[in-house]
Amino acid sequence: MFEATVSTALRGVRIGRERWAALGVGTRDGVLAVLLAPVVFAPLTAPVGAEFGDLPTRPYDLPGLLLTAVLWLPLTVRRRWPGACLAVIATAFAIRELAGYPATFASVGLYVALYGVGAHGAWRDRGAGTAGAHGDGDHGDGDDGKGIRGGDVRGEDARSEGARGQGAPPVVGVGVGVVVASVLYVLFAIGLHGRGSPQGISDFVLIYAVLACCWAGGRAVRSWRAAEEGRRRAGVEAAMARERARIARELHDVVTHHVTAMVVQADAAQFVLADAPDRVATGLEAISDSGRRALTDLQHLLGVLNASGAGREGDRAPAPSPGTLGELVAHTRAAGQPVRLTEHGERRPMPSAVELAAYRVVQEALTNVLKHAPGHPTHVQVRYGHEEIEVEVTTEPAPARGAVPAPTRAPVRGGGHGLVGLRERVGVFGGELRAGAAADGGFAVLARIPAGGGA
Repeated sequence: MFEATVSTALRGVRIGRERWAALGVGTRDGVLAVLLAPVVFAPLTAPVGAEFGDLPTRPYDLPGLLLTAVLWLPLTVRRRWPGACLAVIATAFAIRELAGYPATFASVGLYVALYGVGAHGAWRDRGAGTAGAHGDGDHGDGDDGKGIRGGDVRGEDARSEGARGQGAPPVVGVGVGVVVASVLYVLFAIGLHGRGSPQGISDFVLIYAVLACCWAGGRAVRSWRAAEEGRRRAGVEAAMARERARIARELHDVVTHHVTAMVVQADAAQFVLADAPDRVATGLEAISDSGRRALTDLQHLLGVLNASGAGREGDRAPAPSPGTLGELVAHTRAAGQPVRLTEHGERRPMPSAVELAAYRVVQEALTNVLKHAPGHPTHVQVRYGHEEIEVEVTTEPAPARGAVPAPTRAPVRGGGHGLVGLRERVGVFGGELRAGAAADGGFAVLARIPAGGGA
């Protein structure tokens, strides 16, 4: 019974917070100002209010009541129009003090308005600081902050707001505002002194310092929020860059191999067209098979990248793994490349990412062989160990007898995501990849990947 009651209460609190966050900034400020009005206007809290001049008091009259109301009610727009809010409240406060009306707790509205100008004022900061003003207001009272999507929206707003606010340098705008406010405060202090205020210069300086601290506190909070927004946006952009690099790497691995095989097969078919036309049909069949495999791999890649999850798992092709290396080697052999596969040790279950990395190493190595050493005998060796899987692809320096010679046209060029991308992929798991000339003059690619995925 008690647990059910607590659960219901927590659910009610959560729903209440969600509904509160869904309200606009102006609505929330208005609700808070109205709800706190009975407290700030109550006679019991009046002695707590701010009083600068210590002048002889006069009884309330209609203007005094209106001025007292103006000390608090403009806070309903403290974030929408912070400058206007401060101007109205400060004017009402100065008139009340000079007129000698009794103290009221509503006078703390001056401190709140000063903080609001510092935190939500119209001055724009450079760089990440452009996320102030309206964006800061949304963060200030615990908005929902909907992750990346919300950050993108606020980022666009910040950029547009910053573009509009670049008329004057931020430092100049802040300096002018501080000078104007200071001059008005000096005039106010002179007026209080002329009305017979017992406060001395040191008292007025102390009051000025307190007011300045209220404004500086708002500026500090604003700067902190802007820095947090900048760091969050930078994190989002870095994540997007990593995702783009991953997609580019996957597309390179999937597309380049099959397209290269199709180009080599088409060139070979043209070469044997005159001397052995019966072999052309075999080449065309191999090209068709390469196209189907490319479509299958692309469908799997698109299924993995589908963030919506709308596709059913059963509709996606299985991810490539060392278990399908035989098909990859056979497909490369059908393209006219003499290649053989040797596996050592017992294949054990491994993380799918590790299996995919090993497959991609072999795929990229065979793709490079088709590009740069067509007809050269190639040997693929896979060694399964207890702690790592080792993949080695070696190519002999001379082409095999009877192999179709390489075409004389320009070789197929890659997009720069080949061996570099493989090193990054293998390095994620704490493995290593080496590629270079072999002792016999051929070429070798060797990769060692921890079987546990670097855990």
